[in-house]
Amino acid sequence: MRALIISGYGINCEDETLHAFTKTGFKGSIVHINDLIDNPETLNQFQIVAFPGGFSYGDDTGSGNAMANKIKNNLFDHLSEFLLKDKLVIGICNGCQILVNLGIVPAINSTTREVALVENDSAVYQCRWINLKVSKNSSPWLTDIKKMHLPVAHQEGKFMVAKSIQGELVRHDLIACQYIDKKGKLAKQIFPHNPNGSDMDIAALTNAKGNVLAMMPHPERALYKTQEPDWLNDNKTGSKHNMSFVFADGYKIFKNAFDYFK
Repeated sequence: MRALIISGYGINCEDETLHAFTKTGFKGSIVHINDLIDNPETLNQFQIVAFPGGFSYGDDTGSGNAMANKIKNNLFDHLSEFLLKDKLVIGICNGCQILVNLGIVPAINSTTREVALVENDSAVYQCRWINLKVSKNSSPWLTDIKKMHLPVAHQEGKFMVAKSIQGELVRHDLIACQYIDKKGKLAKQIFPHNPNGSDMDIAALTNAKGNVLAMMPHPERALYKTQEPDWLNDNKTGSKHNMSFVFADGYKIFKNAFDYFK
């Protein structure tokens, strides 16, 4: 089982994303977007394509927009064919923005962009740990996951969704994850539980098939319990006397992908 991790032009989380896949059992390769455009048949060698986080093209024309245009103009037909097969795609943070700009998610009626990712309500970069409710367990990425504790790191992470599209997202079960407070209730756009002000507290979306997951939080940065800021306070998994690595919530997403193909 093999995972392809996209790199190039400001994407900067490819190493962590590759590590997450290999830790769960995949063989993985980091491939520059130009090399993939030159040899699109490379996609046939992989079961997964991952669009990692970072700042593609410096976010100069809007986060993920320039990279989405590059893919749309050079690789879109091949990626669309990949999605029709029994394959999986994930976009994390900047990768999420790329997939949204491509129209690959939520893809309610077509592959035109149906939602937008805009600047956080706070108008500043947010880097913090948040809590998530998993709203769609039918996606192979999210099987048997109910809640997650993951970090976010973005300035344009607010999902803006027209009222008409909001109803379609619910009707077609396309909301994958939502921000919640410490009591497990929806954040209701209240900061910092919802770090960006996303409509409907959306943190992640899928397509109807569920094989594409576009999420703003970073599961690859929450692979190990020791990456959590308060891990020393967790008596069950970490202490000054127990320094062994224990997997955290982000690991579950990548393990689900491995189990799906296994």
